[in-house]
Amino acid sequence: MRALFCRALPALLLALGALALTGCGPASDGSPAAIGAVQELKWEELVPKDWDPTRRYRNISLESLRDNDPRAVQMLDEMRAVWDNAPVNVALDGTAARLSGFVVPLDNTQGGIREFLLVPYFGACIHTPPPPANQIVHVIASDTVKGLHAMDTVRVSGLLKAARYSSADMGVSGYEIKSASVEPFVAAR
Repeated sequence: MRALFCRALPALLLALGALALTGCGPASDGSPAAIGAVQELKWEELVPKDWDPTRRYRNISLESLRDNDPRAVQMLDEMRAVWDNAPVNVALDGTAARLSGFVVPLDNTQGGIREFLLVPYFGACIHTPPPPANQIVHVIASDTVKGLHAMDTVRVSGLLKAARYSSADMGVSGYEIKSASVEPFVAAR
């Protein structure tokens, strides 16, 4: 139990600092062809400016807590609940968006991946606990994407909607993009 707390709690707290990739623009019908010119959206724009999930934990000495301490277990459960219910930026609901991030597959067939979670940092949901719901986008591609693997970096374009989706093991998303256009992410030089 101690090892779980030592790994999970710092990862939950530090994940908030990892908010910075890219995709947002005017509203459209959601189809990639209808989106037109789309501005890049940064991950931190998905988080409401007044939301601070760490506020209640600032005066707690984490070093003094042991895994078998009921306070540590309760704190971890509370933090997960806060993150799973993280508020979204409602001003972005219904906008055409382009966002870059890492793939967490929800389906994986020989033909490729069509449904996945888009997350802001490498290892999220797979090697570390899921980030807050407002940092996870549930993506359903317009077509199956061949050659796509877990933790590949992609750029997703489509109509961004505020919508909760809970996958059994991977986390809760606060946004979705259906009929998404998915392309490999290439960093600018």
